Amino acid sequence: MTRNFLIPSAIAFLVLAFPMRPMAARASSEPNPWLELHSAHFTVITDAGEKRGREVAFRFEQMRAVFGNLLGKERLNQPVPLTILAFKDDKSYYQLAPLDRAEDNQGQPIAAPGFFLPAEDQQFIVLDLAEQEPWRAVAHDFAHMLLNYNYPPAQGWFDEGLAEYFGAIRLDNKQIELGGDPELQPTIKEDLVGNQRDMHPPESLTELLGAQVWISLPDLFTMKHDTWTYHEGTHHTLYYAESWMVMDYLLHEKKLPETGNYFNMVLNQHVPIEDAIQKAYGMSSAQLEQSVKDYFKTQDLLLNAVDAARQRSADQDHPGTGNAEQANIFTSPIAPDDSAITARSLPEDDAHAIYAAVQIRIPDRREAGLKELKALATTPTTGDIKLQTRYQTQSERERKNPNDDPDQLPSNAIGNEIAHRALAYDYIEHNEFDKVLPELGDAASLNRQDMWVRYYLSVFKYRMAEVNHTDIQGLANMMQDLKAVLEWYPEFADAYDLLAQARKEGGSTPSAMQSERAAMMLSPRNEEYVFHLAQIYIAGKKWDAAQALLVRLKESGNPQLAAKAKEQLEEATTQNKYGIPVGASSAQPQLAPQKSPFDVLDEDAAKRAAAEKAEEAEKPAGNAPAKYFEGRLIAVDCSNPPDAVLTVTEGGVILKLRAADYKSLLLIGADQFSCGWKDRKVTVNYRPGGLTDGDLISLEIR
Repeated sequence: MTRNFLIPSAIAFLVLAFPMRPMAARASSEPNPWLELHSAHFTVITDAGEKRGREVAFRFEQMRAVFGNLLGKERLNQPVPLTILAFKDDKSYYQLAPLDRAEDNQGQPIAAPGFFLPAEDQQFIVLDLAEQEPWRAVAHDFAHMLLNYNYPPAQGWFDEGLAEYFGAIRLDNKQIELGGDPELQPTIKEDLVGNQRDMHPPESLTELLGAQVWISLPDLFTMKHDTWTYHEGTHHTLYYAESWMVMDYLLHEKKLPETGNYFNMVLNQHVPIEDAIQKAYGMSSAQLEQSVKDYFKTQDLLLNAVDAARQRSADQDHPGTGNAEQANIFTSPIAPDDSAITARSLPEDDAHAIYAAVQIRIPDRREAGLKELKALATTPTTGDIKLQTRYQTQSERERKNPNDDPDQLPSNAIGNEIAHRALAYDYIEHNEFDKVLPELGDAASLNRQDMWVRYYLSVFKYRMAEVNHTDIQGLANMMQDLKAVLEWYPEFADAYDLLAQARKEGGSTPSAMQSERAAMMLSPRNEEYVFHLAQIYIAGKKWDAAQALLVRLKESGNPQLAAKAKEQLEEATTQNKYGIPVGASSAQPQLAPQKSPFDVLDEDAAKRAAAEKAEEAEKPAGNAPAKYFEGRLIAVDCSNPPDAVLTVTEGGVILKLRAADYKSLLLIGADQFSCGWKDRKVTVNYRPGGLTDGDLISLEIR
């Protein structure tokens, strides 16, 4: 959903005429500039210094808090880890940025000083810190991301209206500005050598609304605008303009609860749009449309901002708007001191590997990224020599078949660990399964504590079984690995989804449903998770529930998923009618299980887990690893707020678990914590020890 702008010609010339290796090697006497910073919800990788890195982390924490306030939510889901790469050097940025697809700029990097890369495993935001307020370039996409994880499925006008409204955000340490025109650009812009030129910008949203006949509200609300591919066209259209102003009006009039009722009627109860508007808002669609138009006519600040942008060059602190105020000012919901941010030095090879790991996710940059990753993966770094095992070169390793010696982990144990697992991810994505295990083996040998290795091993098993139409191999160890991943990142929706698939294949449909619902609670708009739940229902012979989900998915805006849902529905109907899966024969041969190459990794993981368990047993209770427990919640004691003590029991075991602040406790299956809960089936993730039997990490209401 990256917007296209004209790239300054001088920068384009430099980038295209003088290609160089990203983040070129520095002189040995120079200090390593790379830092890794962690805030409450984000990781920032930067070479711009700690002060600038802290500013980036704080700005995103601010935007996250503002978005939560807009939705009226105290806690937001973040089910996919997000890393922000922030470069002080615009050359490094432009060599990583996707290429512009606009007809006039093909072959040049996008000019926007930031872009967003979505994925199910981890997501990236990339910023050019040479520009002022580069985070504003990704505010629209950032809003979409948070909507996908924290609001039920809605209509396109709502998503785009809210994303455009949020896209105009401006922040400083004390104040937030919202409500401006996100598509307003200056007429005059100054290039790199100080020359001013007429940009001939497209019409802003304010200008579009003032010059055209509006789309009728029922038509706006019924227009299809699926963004599942994360590729949007221009935002300078009446559709975006009117969606933005309707959303501005609803937020100003505090009508989000009514809007939620409207969506419930239209999307769940299938009430006609005209009737739903009348019931939800207490007025007809024509009356609501007129109210929005009347509201727009009162927005003098927007009109003044357009005049200012068309009459003078862009202000360097506020590009695109001049000095004209065009929005509402609010106090920042958080202050810099409210957000704990830690920083550590990041090895330069790790920074190069992360850069290349992002490159391989961008089609135009993939080949360059693979070349860099392979170089990093096969070049010994400081401390690698002692870790080398059997293979000394890449060619030797490629000649070795992992099946030749199933008791030996296939690994050369040299190079950069991040590069190895990034290569493994790319090979999984392109179904090059024979190349995955050597890379994961190397990564595991270099860093046995890296949870990404366990996660990608699980993804590898699932994807290979899916592509080859076989059973998942190493099922028990896969579930063990995924539980470890969820202890590390309890909100990881894709890990819950994979765990559900493993449990389904293992024959435990109730626990599979539990895991899949957890994934859906964390990412309520992910239709793949809905499809997987339908498959679990079929495995559990819950035909009506499966049919209801598949019928809905047949109308998905994702054509591939819609086709899969249609095919699955036909198969389920046949299976329900005849009692056997489609294509099943009456006497299938029972094949002896074959040992796969990745069983070596499974065995190594089991040995590693046993060693870790023995090591942890010798540690004080305060350092104990997190544990899971399924049972029944029989009491909640909130007599000492914000503390809460939960009593959970099962099979004669009684645990008293403490939540230090129940308002911020991670919940699955419920929107808000209740001190009145009792007699509820729950799953708890807790760390043993402390003042009670343990401290709660997360609570799932089942």
